[in-house]
Amino acid sequence: MKKIFELYKKNKEIINYLIVGGCTTLVSIVSYFIISSIVDIENNFWFIFANVLSWILSVIFAYVTNKIFVFESKVKGKKEVSKEMGKFFTSRIATLVIELVLMFVLVKLITLNNGLSKIFAQIVVIILNYVFSKIFVFKKVSKYEMHPIE
Repeated sequence: MKKIFELYKKNKEIINYLIVGGCTTLVSIVSYFIISSIVDIENNFWFIFANVLSWILSVIFAYVTNKIFVFESKVKGKKEVSKEMGKFFTSRIATLVIELVLMFVLVKLITLNNGLSKIFAQIVVIILNYVFSKIFVFKKVSKYEMHPIE
């Protein structure tokens, strides 16, 4: 048990990201399937509408959980939190565009199964979201950057 705890402690960020990412993916997929079951995605482009709505729900969930549980962001203050949130949403918009292109290619051009296409696109998005969050959104700043020497 001690080795498991040490392994977790050593890889806490990645393990927490995978857990939160799994939950975020679940929010995205479940909401996508609920929405796509309501609209007719077989004969039109409603799958894009369903995908965007599922994205909105999952990105809100992702911001809160990544900020608190994964990257343990210490950013405070309205201006700083707004800036961090803006970076988060900007990076998620980039991966949304990538996901929409993937879904269009897979569902409409290659005519793969809608569900399998969504799952594949989500795997790509999970990886890209971690990279963007790590290097762009929640990057750790040194205390010298927080309080520069004047």
